Amino acid sequence: MPVAIITGASKGLGRALAEALAGRGWDLVLDARGAEALADAAGAVRAHGRRVTALPGDVTNAAHRAELVAAAWRLGGVDLLVHNASALGAEPLVRLAELPLEGLRRALEVNLVAGLGLVREALPLLRAARAGTVVAVSSDAAAEAYETWGGYGASKAALDQLMAVLAVEEPGLRVWAVDPGDMATDLYAAAVPEDREPRPEPAAVVPAFLRLLDERPASGRYGAAALLDGAR
Repeated sequence: MPVAIITGASKGLGRALAEALAGRGWDLVLDARGAEALADAAGAVRAHGRRVTALPGDVTNAAHRAELVAAAWRLGGVDLLVHNASALGAEPLVRLAELPLEGLRRALEVNLVAGLGLVREALPLLRAARAGTVVAVSSDAAAEAYETWGGYGASKAALDQLMAVLAVEEPGLRVWAVDPGDMATDLYAAAVPEDREPRPEPAAVVPAFLRLLDERPASGRYGAAALLDGAR
């Protein structure tokens, strides 16, 4: 059975994607910082009858990243790596003039450096897989200039660039940066707590990711909205 590593899998998009993949027969290694929420998510995913290893920890920790890849190896390898864990840099978001530099460093460490670190750790197994795939969860803030989203957007833009270069350097893999669009997540609520506009649940976006896995288009940057429209 194929094996996926998903970071930030205790809630939101990470959990929704884990449940969808388990329903399709995938075995999973799940990561998040909150042990209790991760255990709850893992229980829901195991209800699909798949093998699930849940490892609480911080993806900025090299030993934790190695632990994630070792767990996947014990399940059979790494067919898919989803870097979904994200940090905002400030909660709520603030203008660049007020953005704490330590917050920017945290966003870069989680969103960018940890993503590359995990890819590097998993690369031998990804190369050995029949259809090795890397998915980096991006944001429209990586491509557009939104007030207060500067630090987060910069980290995601840098992640997009790393993924583009990885695709060139590893032509045997599929490497996709995916902008899921606005969703009703704890991350968005922490970013802009005063925004009460209704947004789609993360599960509504998951079919876009599944379409990528089914059709395996060329490596590149994709928007979930366009993928969902194209599936209709």
